[in-house]
Amino acid sequence: MNILGVSALYHDSAAALLKKGEIMAAAQEERFSRKKHDERLPFGAIAYCLEAAGLGRGQILDAVAFYDKPITKLTRLLTTLTERVPRGVGVFQAAVPAWVKEKGWVGAALERGLFRRGVSVGRFYFPEHHASHAASAFYPSPFQEAAVLTMDGVGEWASSSISVGEGHELKMLMEQRFPHSLGLLYSAFTFFAGFKVNSGEYKLMGLAPYGQPRYAETIRNELMQIREDGSIWLNPDFFGFLDGFTMTNEKFARLFGGPPRKGESEITAREMDLAASIQVVTEEVVLKMARYARTLTGKSRLCLAGGVALNCVANGKLLRSGLFDDLWIQPASGDAGGALGAALYVWHQILGNQRIVTAGQDAMKGSLLGPSYPRESTADFLHKNRIPHHEYRGEARETYLAQALAEGKVVGMLQGRMEFGPRALGNRSILADPRDPKMQSSLNLSTKFRESFRPFAPIVLREDVADYFEAVKESPYMLLVDQVKSSRCLPRRGDEEKLPLTEWVNRPRSDLPAITHVDYSARIQTVDRERNPRLHQLLLEFKIRTGCPVLVNTSFNVRSEPIVCTPEDAYVCFMRTGIDVLVLDDFVLLKHEQPPWKETANWREEFGLD
Repeated sequence: MNILGVSALYHDSAAALLKKGEIMAAAQEERFSRKKHDERLPFGAIAYCLEAAGLGRGQILDAVAFYDKPITKLTRLLTTLTERVPRGVGVFQAAVPAWVKEKGWVGAALERGLFRRGVSVGRFYFPEHHASHAASAFYPSPFQEAAVLTMDGVGEWASSSISVGEGHELKMLMEQRFPHSLGLLYSAFTFFAGFKVNSGEYKLMGLAPYGQPRYAETIRNELMQIREDGSIWLNPDFFGFLDGFTMTNEKFARLFGGPPRKGESEITAREMDLAASIQVVTEEVVLKMARYARTLTGKSRLCLAGGVALNCVANGKLLRSGLFDDLWIQPASGDAGGALGAALYVWHQILGNQRIVTAGQDAMKGSLLGPSYPRESTADFLHKNRIPHHEYRGEARETYLAQALAEGKVVGMLQGRMEFGPRALGNRSILADPRDPKMQSSLNLSTKFRESFRPFAPIVLREDVADYFEAVKESPYMLLVDQVKSSRCLPRRGDEEKLPLTEWVNRPRSDLPAITHVDYSARIQTVDRERNPRLHQLLLEFKIRTGCPVLVNTSFNVRSEPIVCTPEDAYVCFMRTGIDVLVLDDFVLLKHEQPPWKETANWREEFGLD
C-alpha cells in the first residue's frame, strides 16, 4: 500500500509518501525548484518521493491524498466576497479565474502529471485542511493518546481546531472559523511591520524581544476579543484581507500611528513594540486554547501543528506552563506538513490501520526525509569541475571540523538526507563557534545577508542541555525557546533600549554570545546519537577541544533563497558567501583553495544545474 500526500497552491507545497504506513520520504518543492515558498504542484518533490519508495513507470499508487478540500475552500471564498460587495469585487475578479483554471481541478492535474511519469492512481482523497494538520501532529507522535491543537491562517473554514487522538482514531471536537484567526492576526502584524506574509512571521517573532508590549491592550480592546476557551473574535473594520489585497487597512494604520513600514526601511521602536505586543497576545491565546484542550479531552499530552505551532517562543511558554506532561510538535508544522498529514489521515483514519507506537520515540526519523546524494555523484561533480577538495573517512572528518570550528571557521554542512520542514537540523546547516562575540554579526552580514537583529539557534548535546538552558530537556526539531542558564548570563547594563539596533544586537549577554538573544533566550536543538550520529560526534569533538558542547546552527542558505538541496546548490552558496569550509558528506572543501568565483549568466548550466 503506497499513499502519496500532496500540499500545494498556496505556499510551501510539498509531497510525502507512505509505504504500508511507514514514512518513506517527504520534501518541499522549493528545494528542487529553487523558488522560495514555491506554491505550485510539487512534481519535483513527487518525483523524489516516488524514487525514494522505489516506484517507477508502470507502477500504481494506491492512493493520493490532497491536504484540503478545494471546493469547500472555494465556497468560503465566494461566500465571504459576496458578503463584502461591492468592496470585494476586485478580489473576486482576481481570485476566481485561478480557481476555474487550476485550483478547482487539482485532482485532475495531479493525475495527468503522474500519468506522464508512468504512474497510475487507485483513488484520490481530500481530507479537510485541519484534519491533515491534526494527523501530521498526532500520528507520528510518540503518544498512544493525546490532545491535538492546530492553529494557522485558514484552511477551508477552520482557522484552529482541537482534536483528540486515541490509537489510530482522530476525532475533531472543536474548531474556530474564518475570519477569526490567530494566524491571520499575526500575519497582519507581520505585514504592517514590513515583512512578507507567510514567510516573515519568524522575523516578527525574532524582533519581539527588542520591544515592549505597549500595544497589547490596544490589540485586546480594539482588534479582538479573547474568550476563556482560547477562541477569538476579530473586528473586521481593521483588516484588509476580507475584501482587499492587503492584510490591514487605513483604520488599522491610524490606530498604530501611521502607515505600514516599507520593506527594507529602518526598523523603528514602533515595529519593535508592535512585535512584542502581538507576541504577548499570541502567547495568551495559545495558552488559553491549550488549557481548554486539556479540559475538553482530559489528556495529559499535547500535539501541535499548523503555522502558529512554528512560534517556538509560544511553544516554550506552553512547555514551561506545566499544562501538559509532555508536548510534541510536528517539525513541518506549516502547509508543507499537510502533505504528510493527509497521507497519514487516509492510512489510519479512513482505512483504519493501527498505529505502532514506541514509547519516547516518534516516527519522523529525525525529520531527515529528503534526498541524499551518492558519494560517486558528488565525486564526479568535484572532478568534472576541477574543484579542489579533501576526503575524510569516519571520525577523521569530525576531528578536522571540530578543530576548524574551534579556530573560528564557518562550516557549511551537507550530509545524508535533507530535512523536511523549515529548520535545518544538521544535514543542510551552517555551523559556527557560539563563544565568538562577533559571530552573530558576521554570519548575518557576510554569510546569510539578512537583517542584523536576527538571532541564531544553538545545537547542544542532549546529555549536556541542562548545563546550558533552564527548562528544556529535549528539543530535537528546534521548536522550543528556552532561557540560557542564569549562571552563564552577564548582567544587564540597563541602557539597551537607548542603543542603535546594531549595537544592541552585538553586545554580549552570556558566555555563548552568538546564540543568546537580547532577552537571554535561545531556540534550542538537542542532538542525540540515535537521530544524527555524525552531528553528535562533531559536538563531542568540539567539546573535547573547547569544553563547550554547543554550536551555532543556521540553515544552509542566504536570504530569499531556499535551503540547499544538492551538492551543486551547496557549492554555489559556499562560493558566494563568507563560509570558510564546505562539507559534502566525506568531502571537505576549503575556501582559500578554490578558484575565484565568477558570477556568469550561465553559471547554472556550467555546474549542470539546468
